[in-house]
Amino acid sequence: MTECAVWWTTPMTATDDALGVLDPDEHARYAAYRRAEDRSRFLTGRVLAKTVAAARLGADAHEIRFDARCADCGRPHGPVRIPGSTLELSVSHSGDRIGVAATDGTAVGLDVEASGRDVDDSLRAYVLNETELAGLDGCSGPAGAEAFFRFWTRKEAVMKATRRGLRIPLRALTISGPDDPPRLLASTDDAVSAEAVRLADLDPGPGYRAAVAVLTDAPSDEIDVTERWWDPGTRTDGQ
Repeated sequence: MTECAVWWTTPMTATDDALGVLDPDEHARYAAYRRAEDRSRFLTGRVLAKTVAAARLGADAHEIRFDARCADCGRPHGPVRIPGSTLELSVSHSGDRIGVAATDGTAVGLDVEASGRDVDDSLRAYVLNETELAGLDGCSGPAGAEAFFRFWTRKEAVMKATRRGLRIPLRALTISGPDDPPRLLASTDDAVSAEAVRLADLDPGPGYRAAVAVLTDAPSDEIDVTERWWDPGTRTDGQ
């Protein structure tokens, strides 16, 4: 059984304590965001991820340093890693929801999406392949949007778990229908196989859909997910 812990929170205030958790590269990324809401989401994601890591590793959040170098360009905007640690983390945010998923030594991907946005035909065609579109035939309005976001968050979670992200085409993955247990049914991309993926739908609160994926080599392995809420006012030193 693979254990996966997920924490949810809302955007935090940029206090000196929170900003003190960021390293120089993270400060540069924080300052580069033009919109205040984007800065807040980035800050909250980093502080929550480092708080989770610190609690797992017996450290202080201010002591945690992430390696977020992109595999393609080397710039610090890739998935977060902790050098020398088996702890795996995935950060996702949308609207006023920020989440962090953590596992011990198992690749993990988390995705959350605000589900109130409009879903037009071009977006459906970008995300879903022919098999999945056929499964949505006749499903429109709020129910159609809900079904779409189940597909989308499951796919994004899988892609994040591989650490390849959008380098895997969304349409290369075939996901089980929105009313079925979450599963990766097929993949035409060599970076991931259906047999290696375990998926779970999550509950980030009204107006949001989310999913988490882990990659495992054990055919009979299952995923055990716990979800918690984190208070942005919690001290980052773990006290």
